Amino acid sequence: MTAPASPKAADGQVEAPASGGGLDRGVLAAAMVVVLGAIMSILDVTVVNVAINDLAREFETPLSTIQWVATGYTLALATVIPITGWASARFGTKRLYMISIALFVVGSMLAGSAWSAESLIAFRVLQGLGGGMIMPAGMTILAQAAGPQRIGQVMSVVGIPMLLGPILGPILGGYLVDDVSWRWIFFINLPIGIVALLMAAKILKRDKPQRTERLDVIGLVLLSPGLASLIYGLAKGAELKDFLKPESAIYTAVGAALVLGFVARALTARSPLIDLRLLKRPSVAAASGTMVLFMAAFMGAMLLLPLYYQTVRQQGALHSGLLMAPQGLGAMITMPIGGKLTDRIGPGRVVLVGMVVVVASMAGFASVLEADTSYWVLGSVLFVTGLGMGMTMMPTMAAAIQTLAHDEVPRASTMLNIIQQVSASLGTAMISVLLANRLASNLGGSGGGEIGSAEKIPDAVMDKIAKPMADAFQHTYWYAAGLLIFAFLPALLLPRKKPETPAADAPMPMH
Repeated sequence: MTAPASPKAADGQVEAPASGGGLDRGVLAAAMVVVLGAIMSILDVTVVNVAINDLAREFETPLSTIQWVATGYTLALATVIPITGWASARFGTKRLYMISIALFVVGSMLAGSAWSAESLIAFRVLQGLGGGMIMPAGMTILAQAAGPQRIGQVMSVVGIPMLLGPILGPILGGYLVDDVSWRWIFFINLPIGIVALLMAAKILKRDKPQRTERLDVIGLVLLSPGLASLIYGLAKGAELKDFLKPESAIYTAVGAALVLGFVARALTARSPLIDLRLLKRPSVAAASGTMVLFMAAFMGAMLLLPLYYQTVRQQGALHSGLLMAPQGLGAMITMPIGGKLTDRIGPGRVVLVGMVVVVASMAGFASVLEADTSYWVLGSVLFVTGLGMGMTMMPTMAAAIQTLAHDEVPRASTMLNIIQQVSASLGTAMISVLLANRLASNLGGSGGGEIGSAEKIPDAVMDKIAKPMADAFQHTYWYAAGLLIFAFLPALLLPRKKPETPAADAPMPMH
């Protein structure tokens, strides 16, 4: 088939002009579709977290069982993300994106109709199998549509649901659980999913599958169970406050061994599930290293302030969500600016500035966080955190993708999403253990593991323990700031010049 005369590439995506520039109508329309699907899946995670206690009461199930509503979803994500790159090439990215949304919506409807804790957990796993493919498939669609010259701007668009999820999720979840029904935290995905499917069918252009692409079955057998076992081990270790206990260590060790086996396989296989040889590219390696350390520290730190609000300050889930809003506002200001600067001067300088701002904000929390710190002060520091986040996360992602050829993007976006998932799980587990241990130490060996029950503590007792609890949160922020400093090492190697169209992209592949 010959290339069409319009600015649409024959693969169905909008072809970026060689000179770069702003995002045209076609790319913005595709971005609307991707953001709608992505925000549905990301919101769902934070919305469900708010409802865990209510679900435990509804099904008369202990928290140790009902928490699998959250953990099962995460494990399903880890299991399905690795096949997204292969599936994008084999079935076409548009078709895969629509299948993933449909699967997520079906899982949501079944979860909302659950009759027991076990059925709810099973339906959440089904949700996760769909949700895990939404983000990498969406990233692939936009990256291929925008081209390398505009990757920074388009990654800023992808970052919107990442910002809104942690902010709007607790607010929406708190409202639905308190005033409507827990079932609506799942049913609400039906209208959003239907709109996303209709828009995807109309707006996204069909791309031709690569029928010769074969699935790396050995790689899949190694990586998917490996990631699931590794994340489960980390989550269990955080729950037990000890990563060396057999209940945690065995799963972590088996998972790590399987992942290492996959790495060996990926570096030698002819057509690996995820092409780790992309890490030979300096920009991809630097971005991946930066993302590992930044996501571990930042996502771990994001656990702290909502817990502080709910325990030390005795705020409910809804109020805690509202108090987290300044972070999203800050990021919304700098994210589009960071995206344009990434395309204009390269991601290196943008990311370094953003990381300086984030480290400064973490140090700020470590300095001012007390039992009675003004909400205005905390909101101001949180706003600064958002400013730094908007200049760090998505420009780092852009640094990895902007030098890749068109057909390399699906597997690269899959790899980056796996890095994000594992790093966030590692950081959350690590920070939660550090916080729990510090709480136990400050409270004389009690309360470290029962932080969620602080709302039941009488006011007279709470007045006595609020200060040592706040000190524990304050101390833990220093660990997050320290880990972020290590992220500067790979960030120094990020490109510091305007991206150039890779030779492999000229001409764009025509099907």
